[in-house]
Amino acid sequence: MSGNLFSVTNVSASGMSAERLRMEIVANNIANANSTRTPEGGPFRRLAPVFAANGARSFASMLDPNELKGVKVIGVEADTSDFPVVHIPGHPDADADGMVRMPNVQLPNEMVDLISASRSYEANLRAISLYKDMVEQTLALLRSR
Repeated sequence: MSGNLFSVTNVSASGMSAERLRMEIVANNIANANSTRTPEGGPFRRLAPVFAANGARSFASMLDPNELKGVKVIGVEADTSDFPVVHIPGHPDADADGMVRMPNVQLPNEMVDLISASRSYEANLRAISLYKDMVEQTLALLRSR
């Protein structure tokens, strides 16, 4: 590493931060899974975070341990897939034929994203914990000399 004792923890911390945001976005998608009217007009459109390697300029630099800087969120984008149309006569947002445009949120996909984000968060937390244990063991060995 480039002499920074905490660069390993910084990489994992950036991953934890990114996955926390991903979980928040998924929770927002789930909360709005039935929102047929938004301030912008129309049904809620599913959102997804966009991640990028922090500081990496090329694939080769991502493999260089001196270039490890973690991940960053570069934006949140709306899913442009079509809205499903459901026949719900009497719904306030139904057209003349009783058809309602629903949000493009699919709950099973959101749950998979939520589980994936949770597991990634846990893996980053575990990496920090293992690194901390290694440092503590190294210090204990140095003290016993």
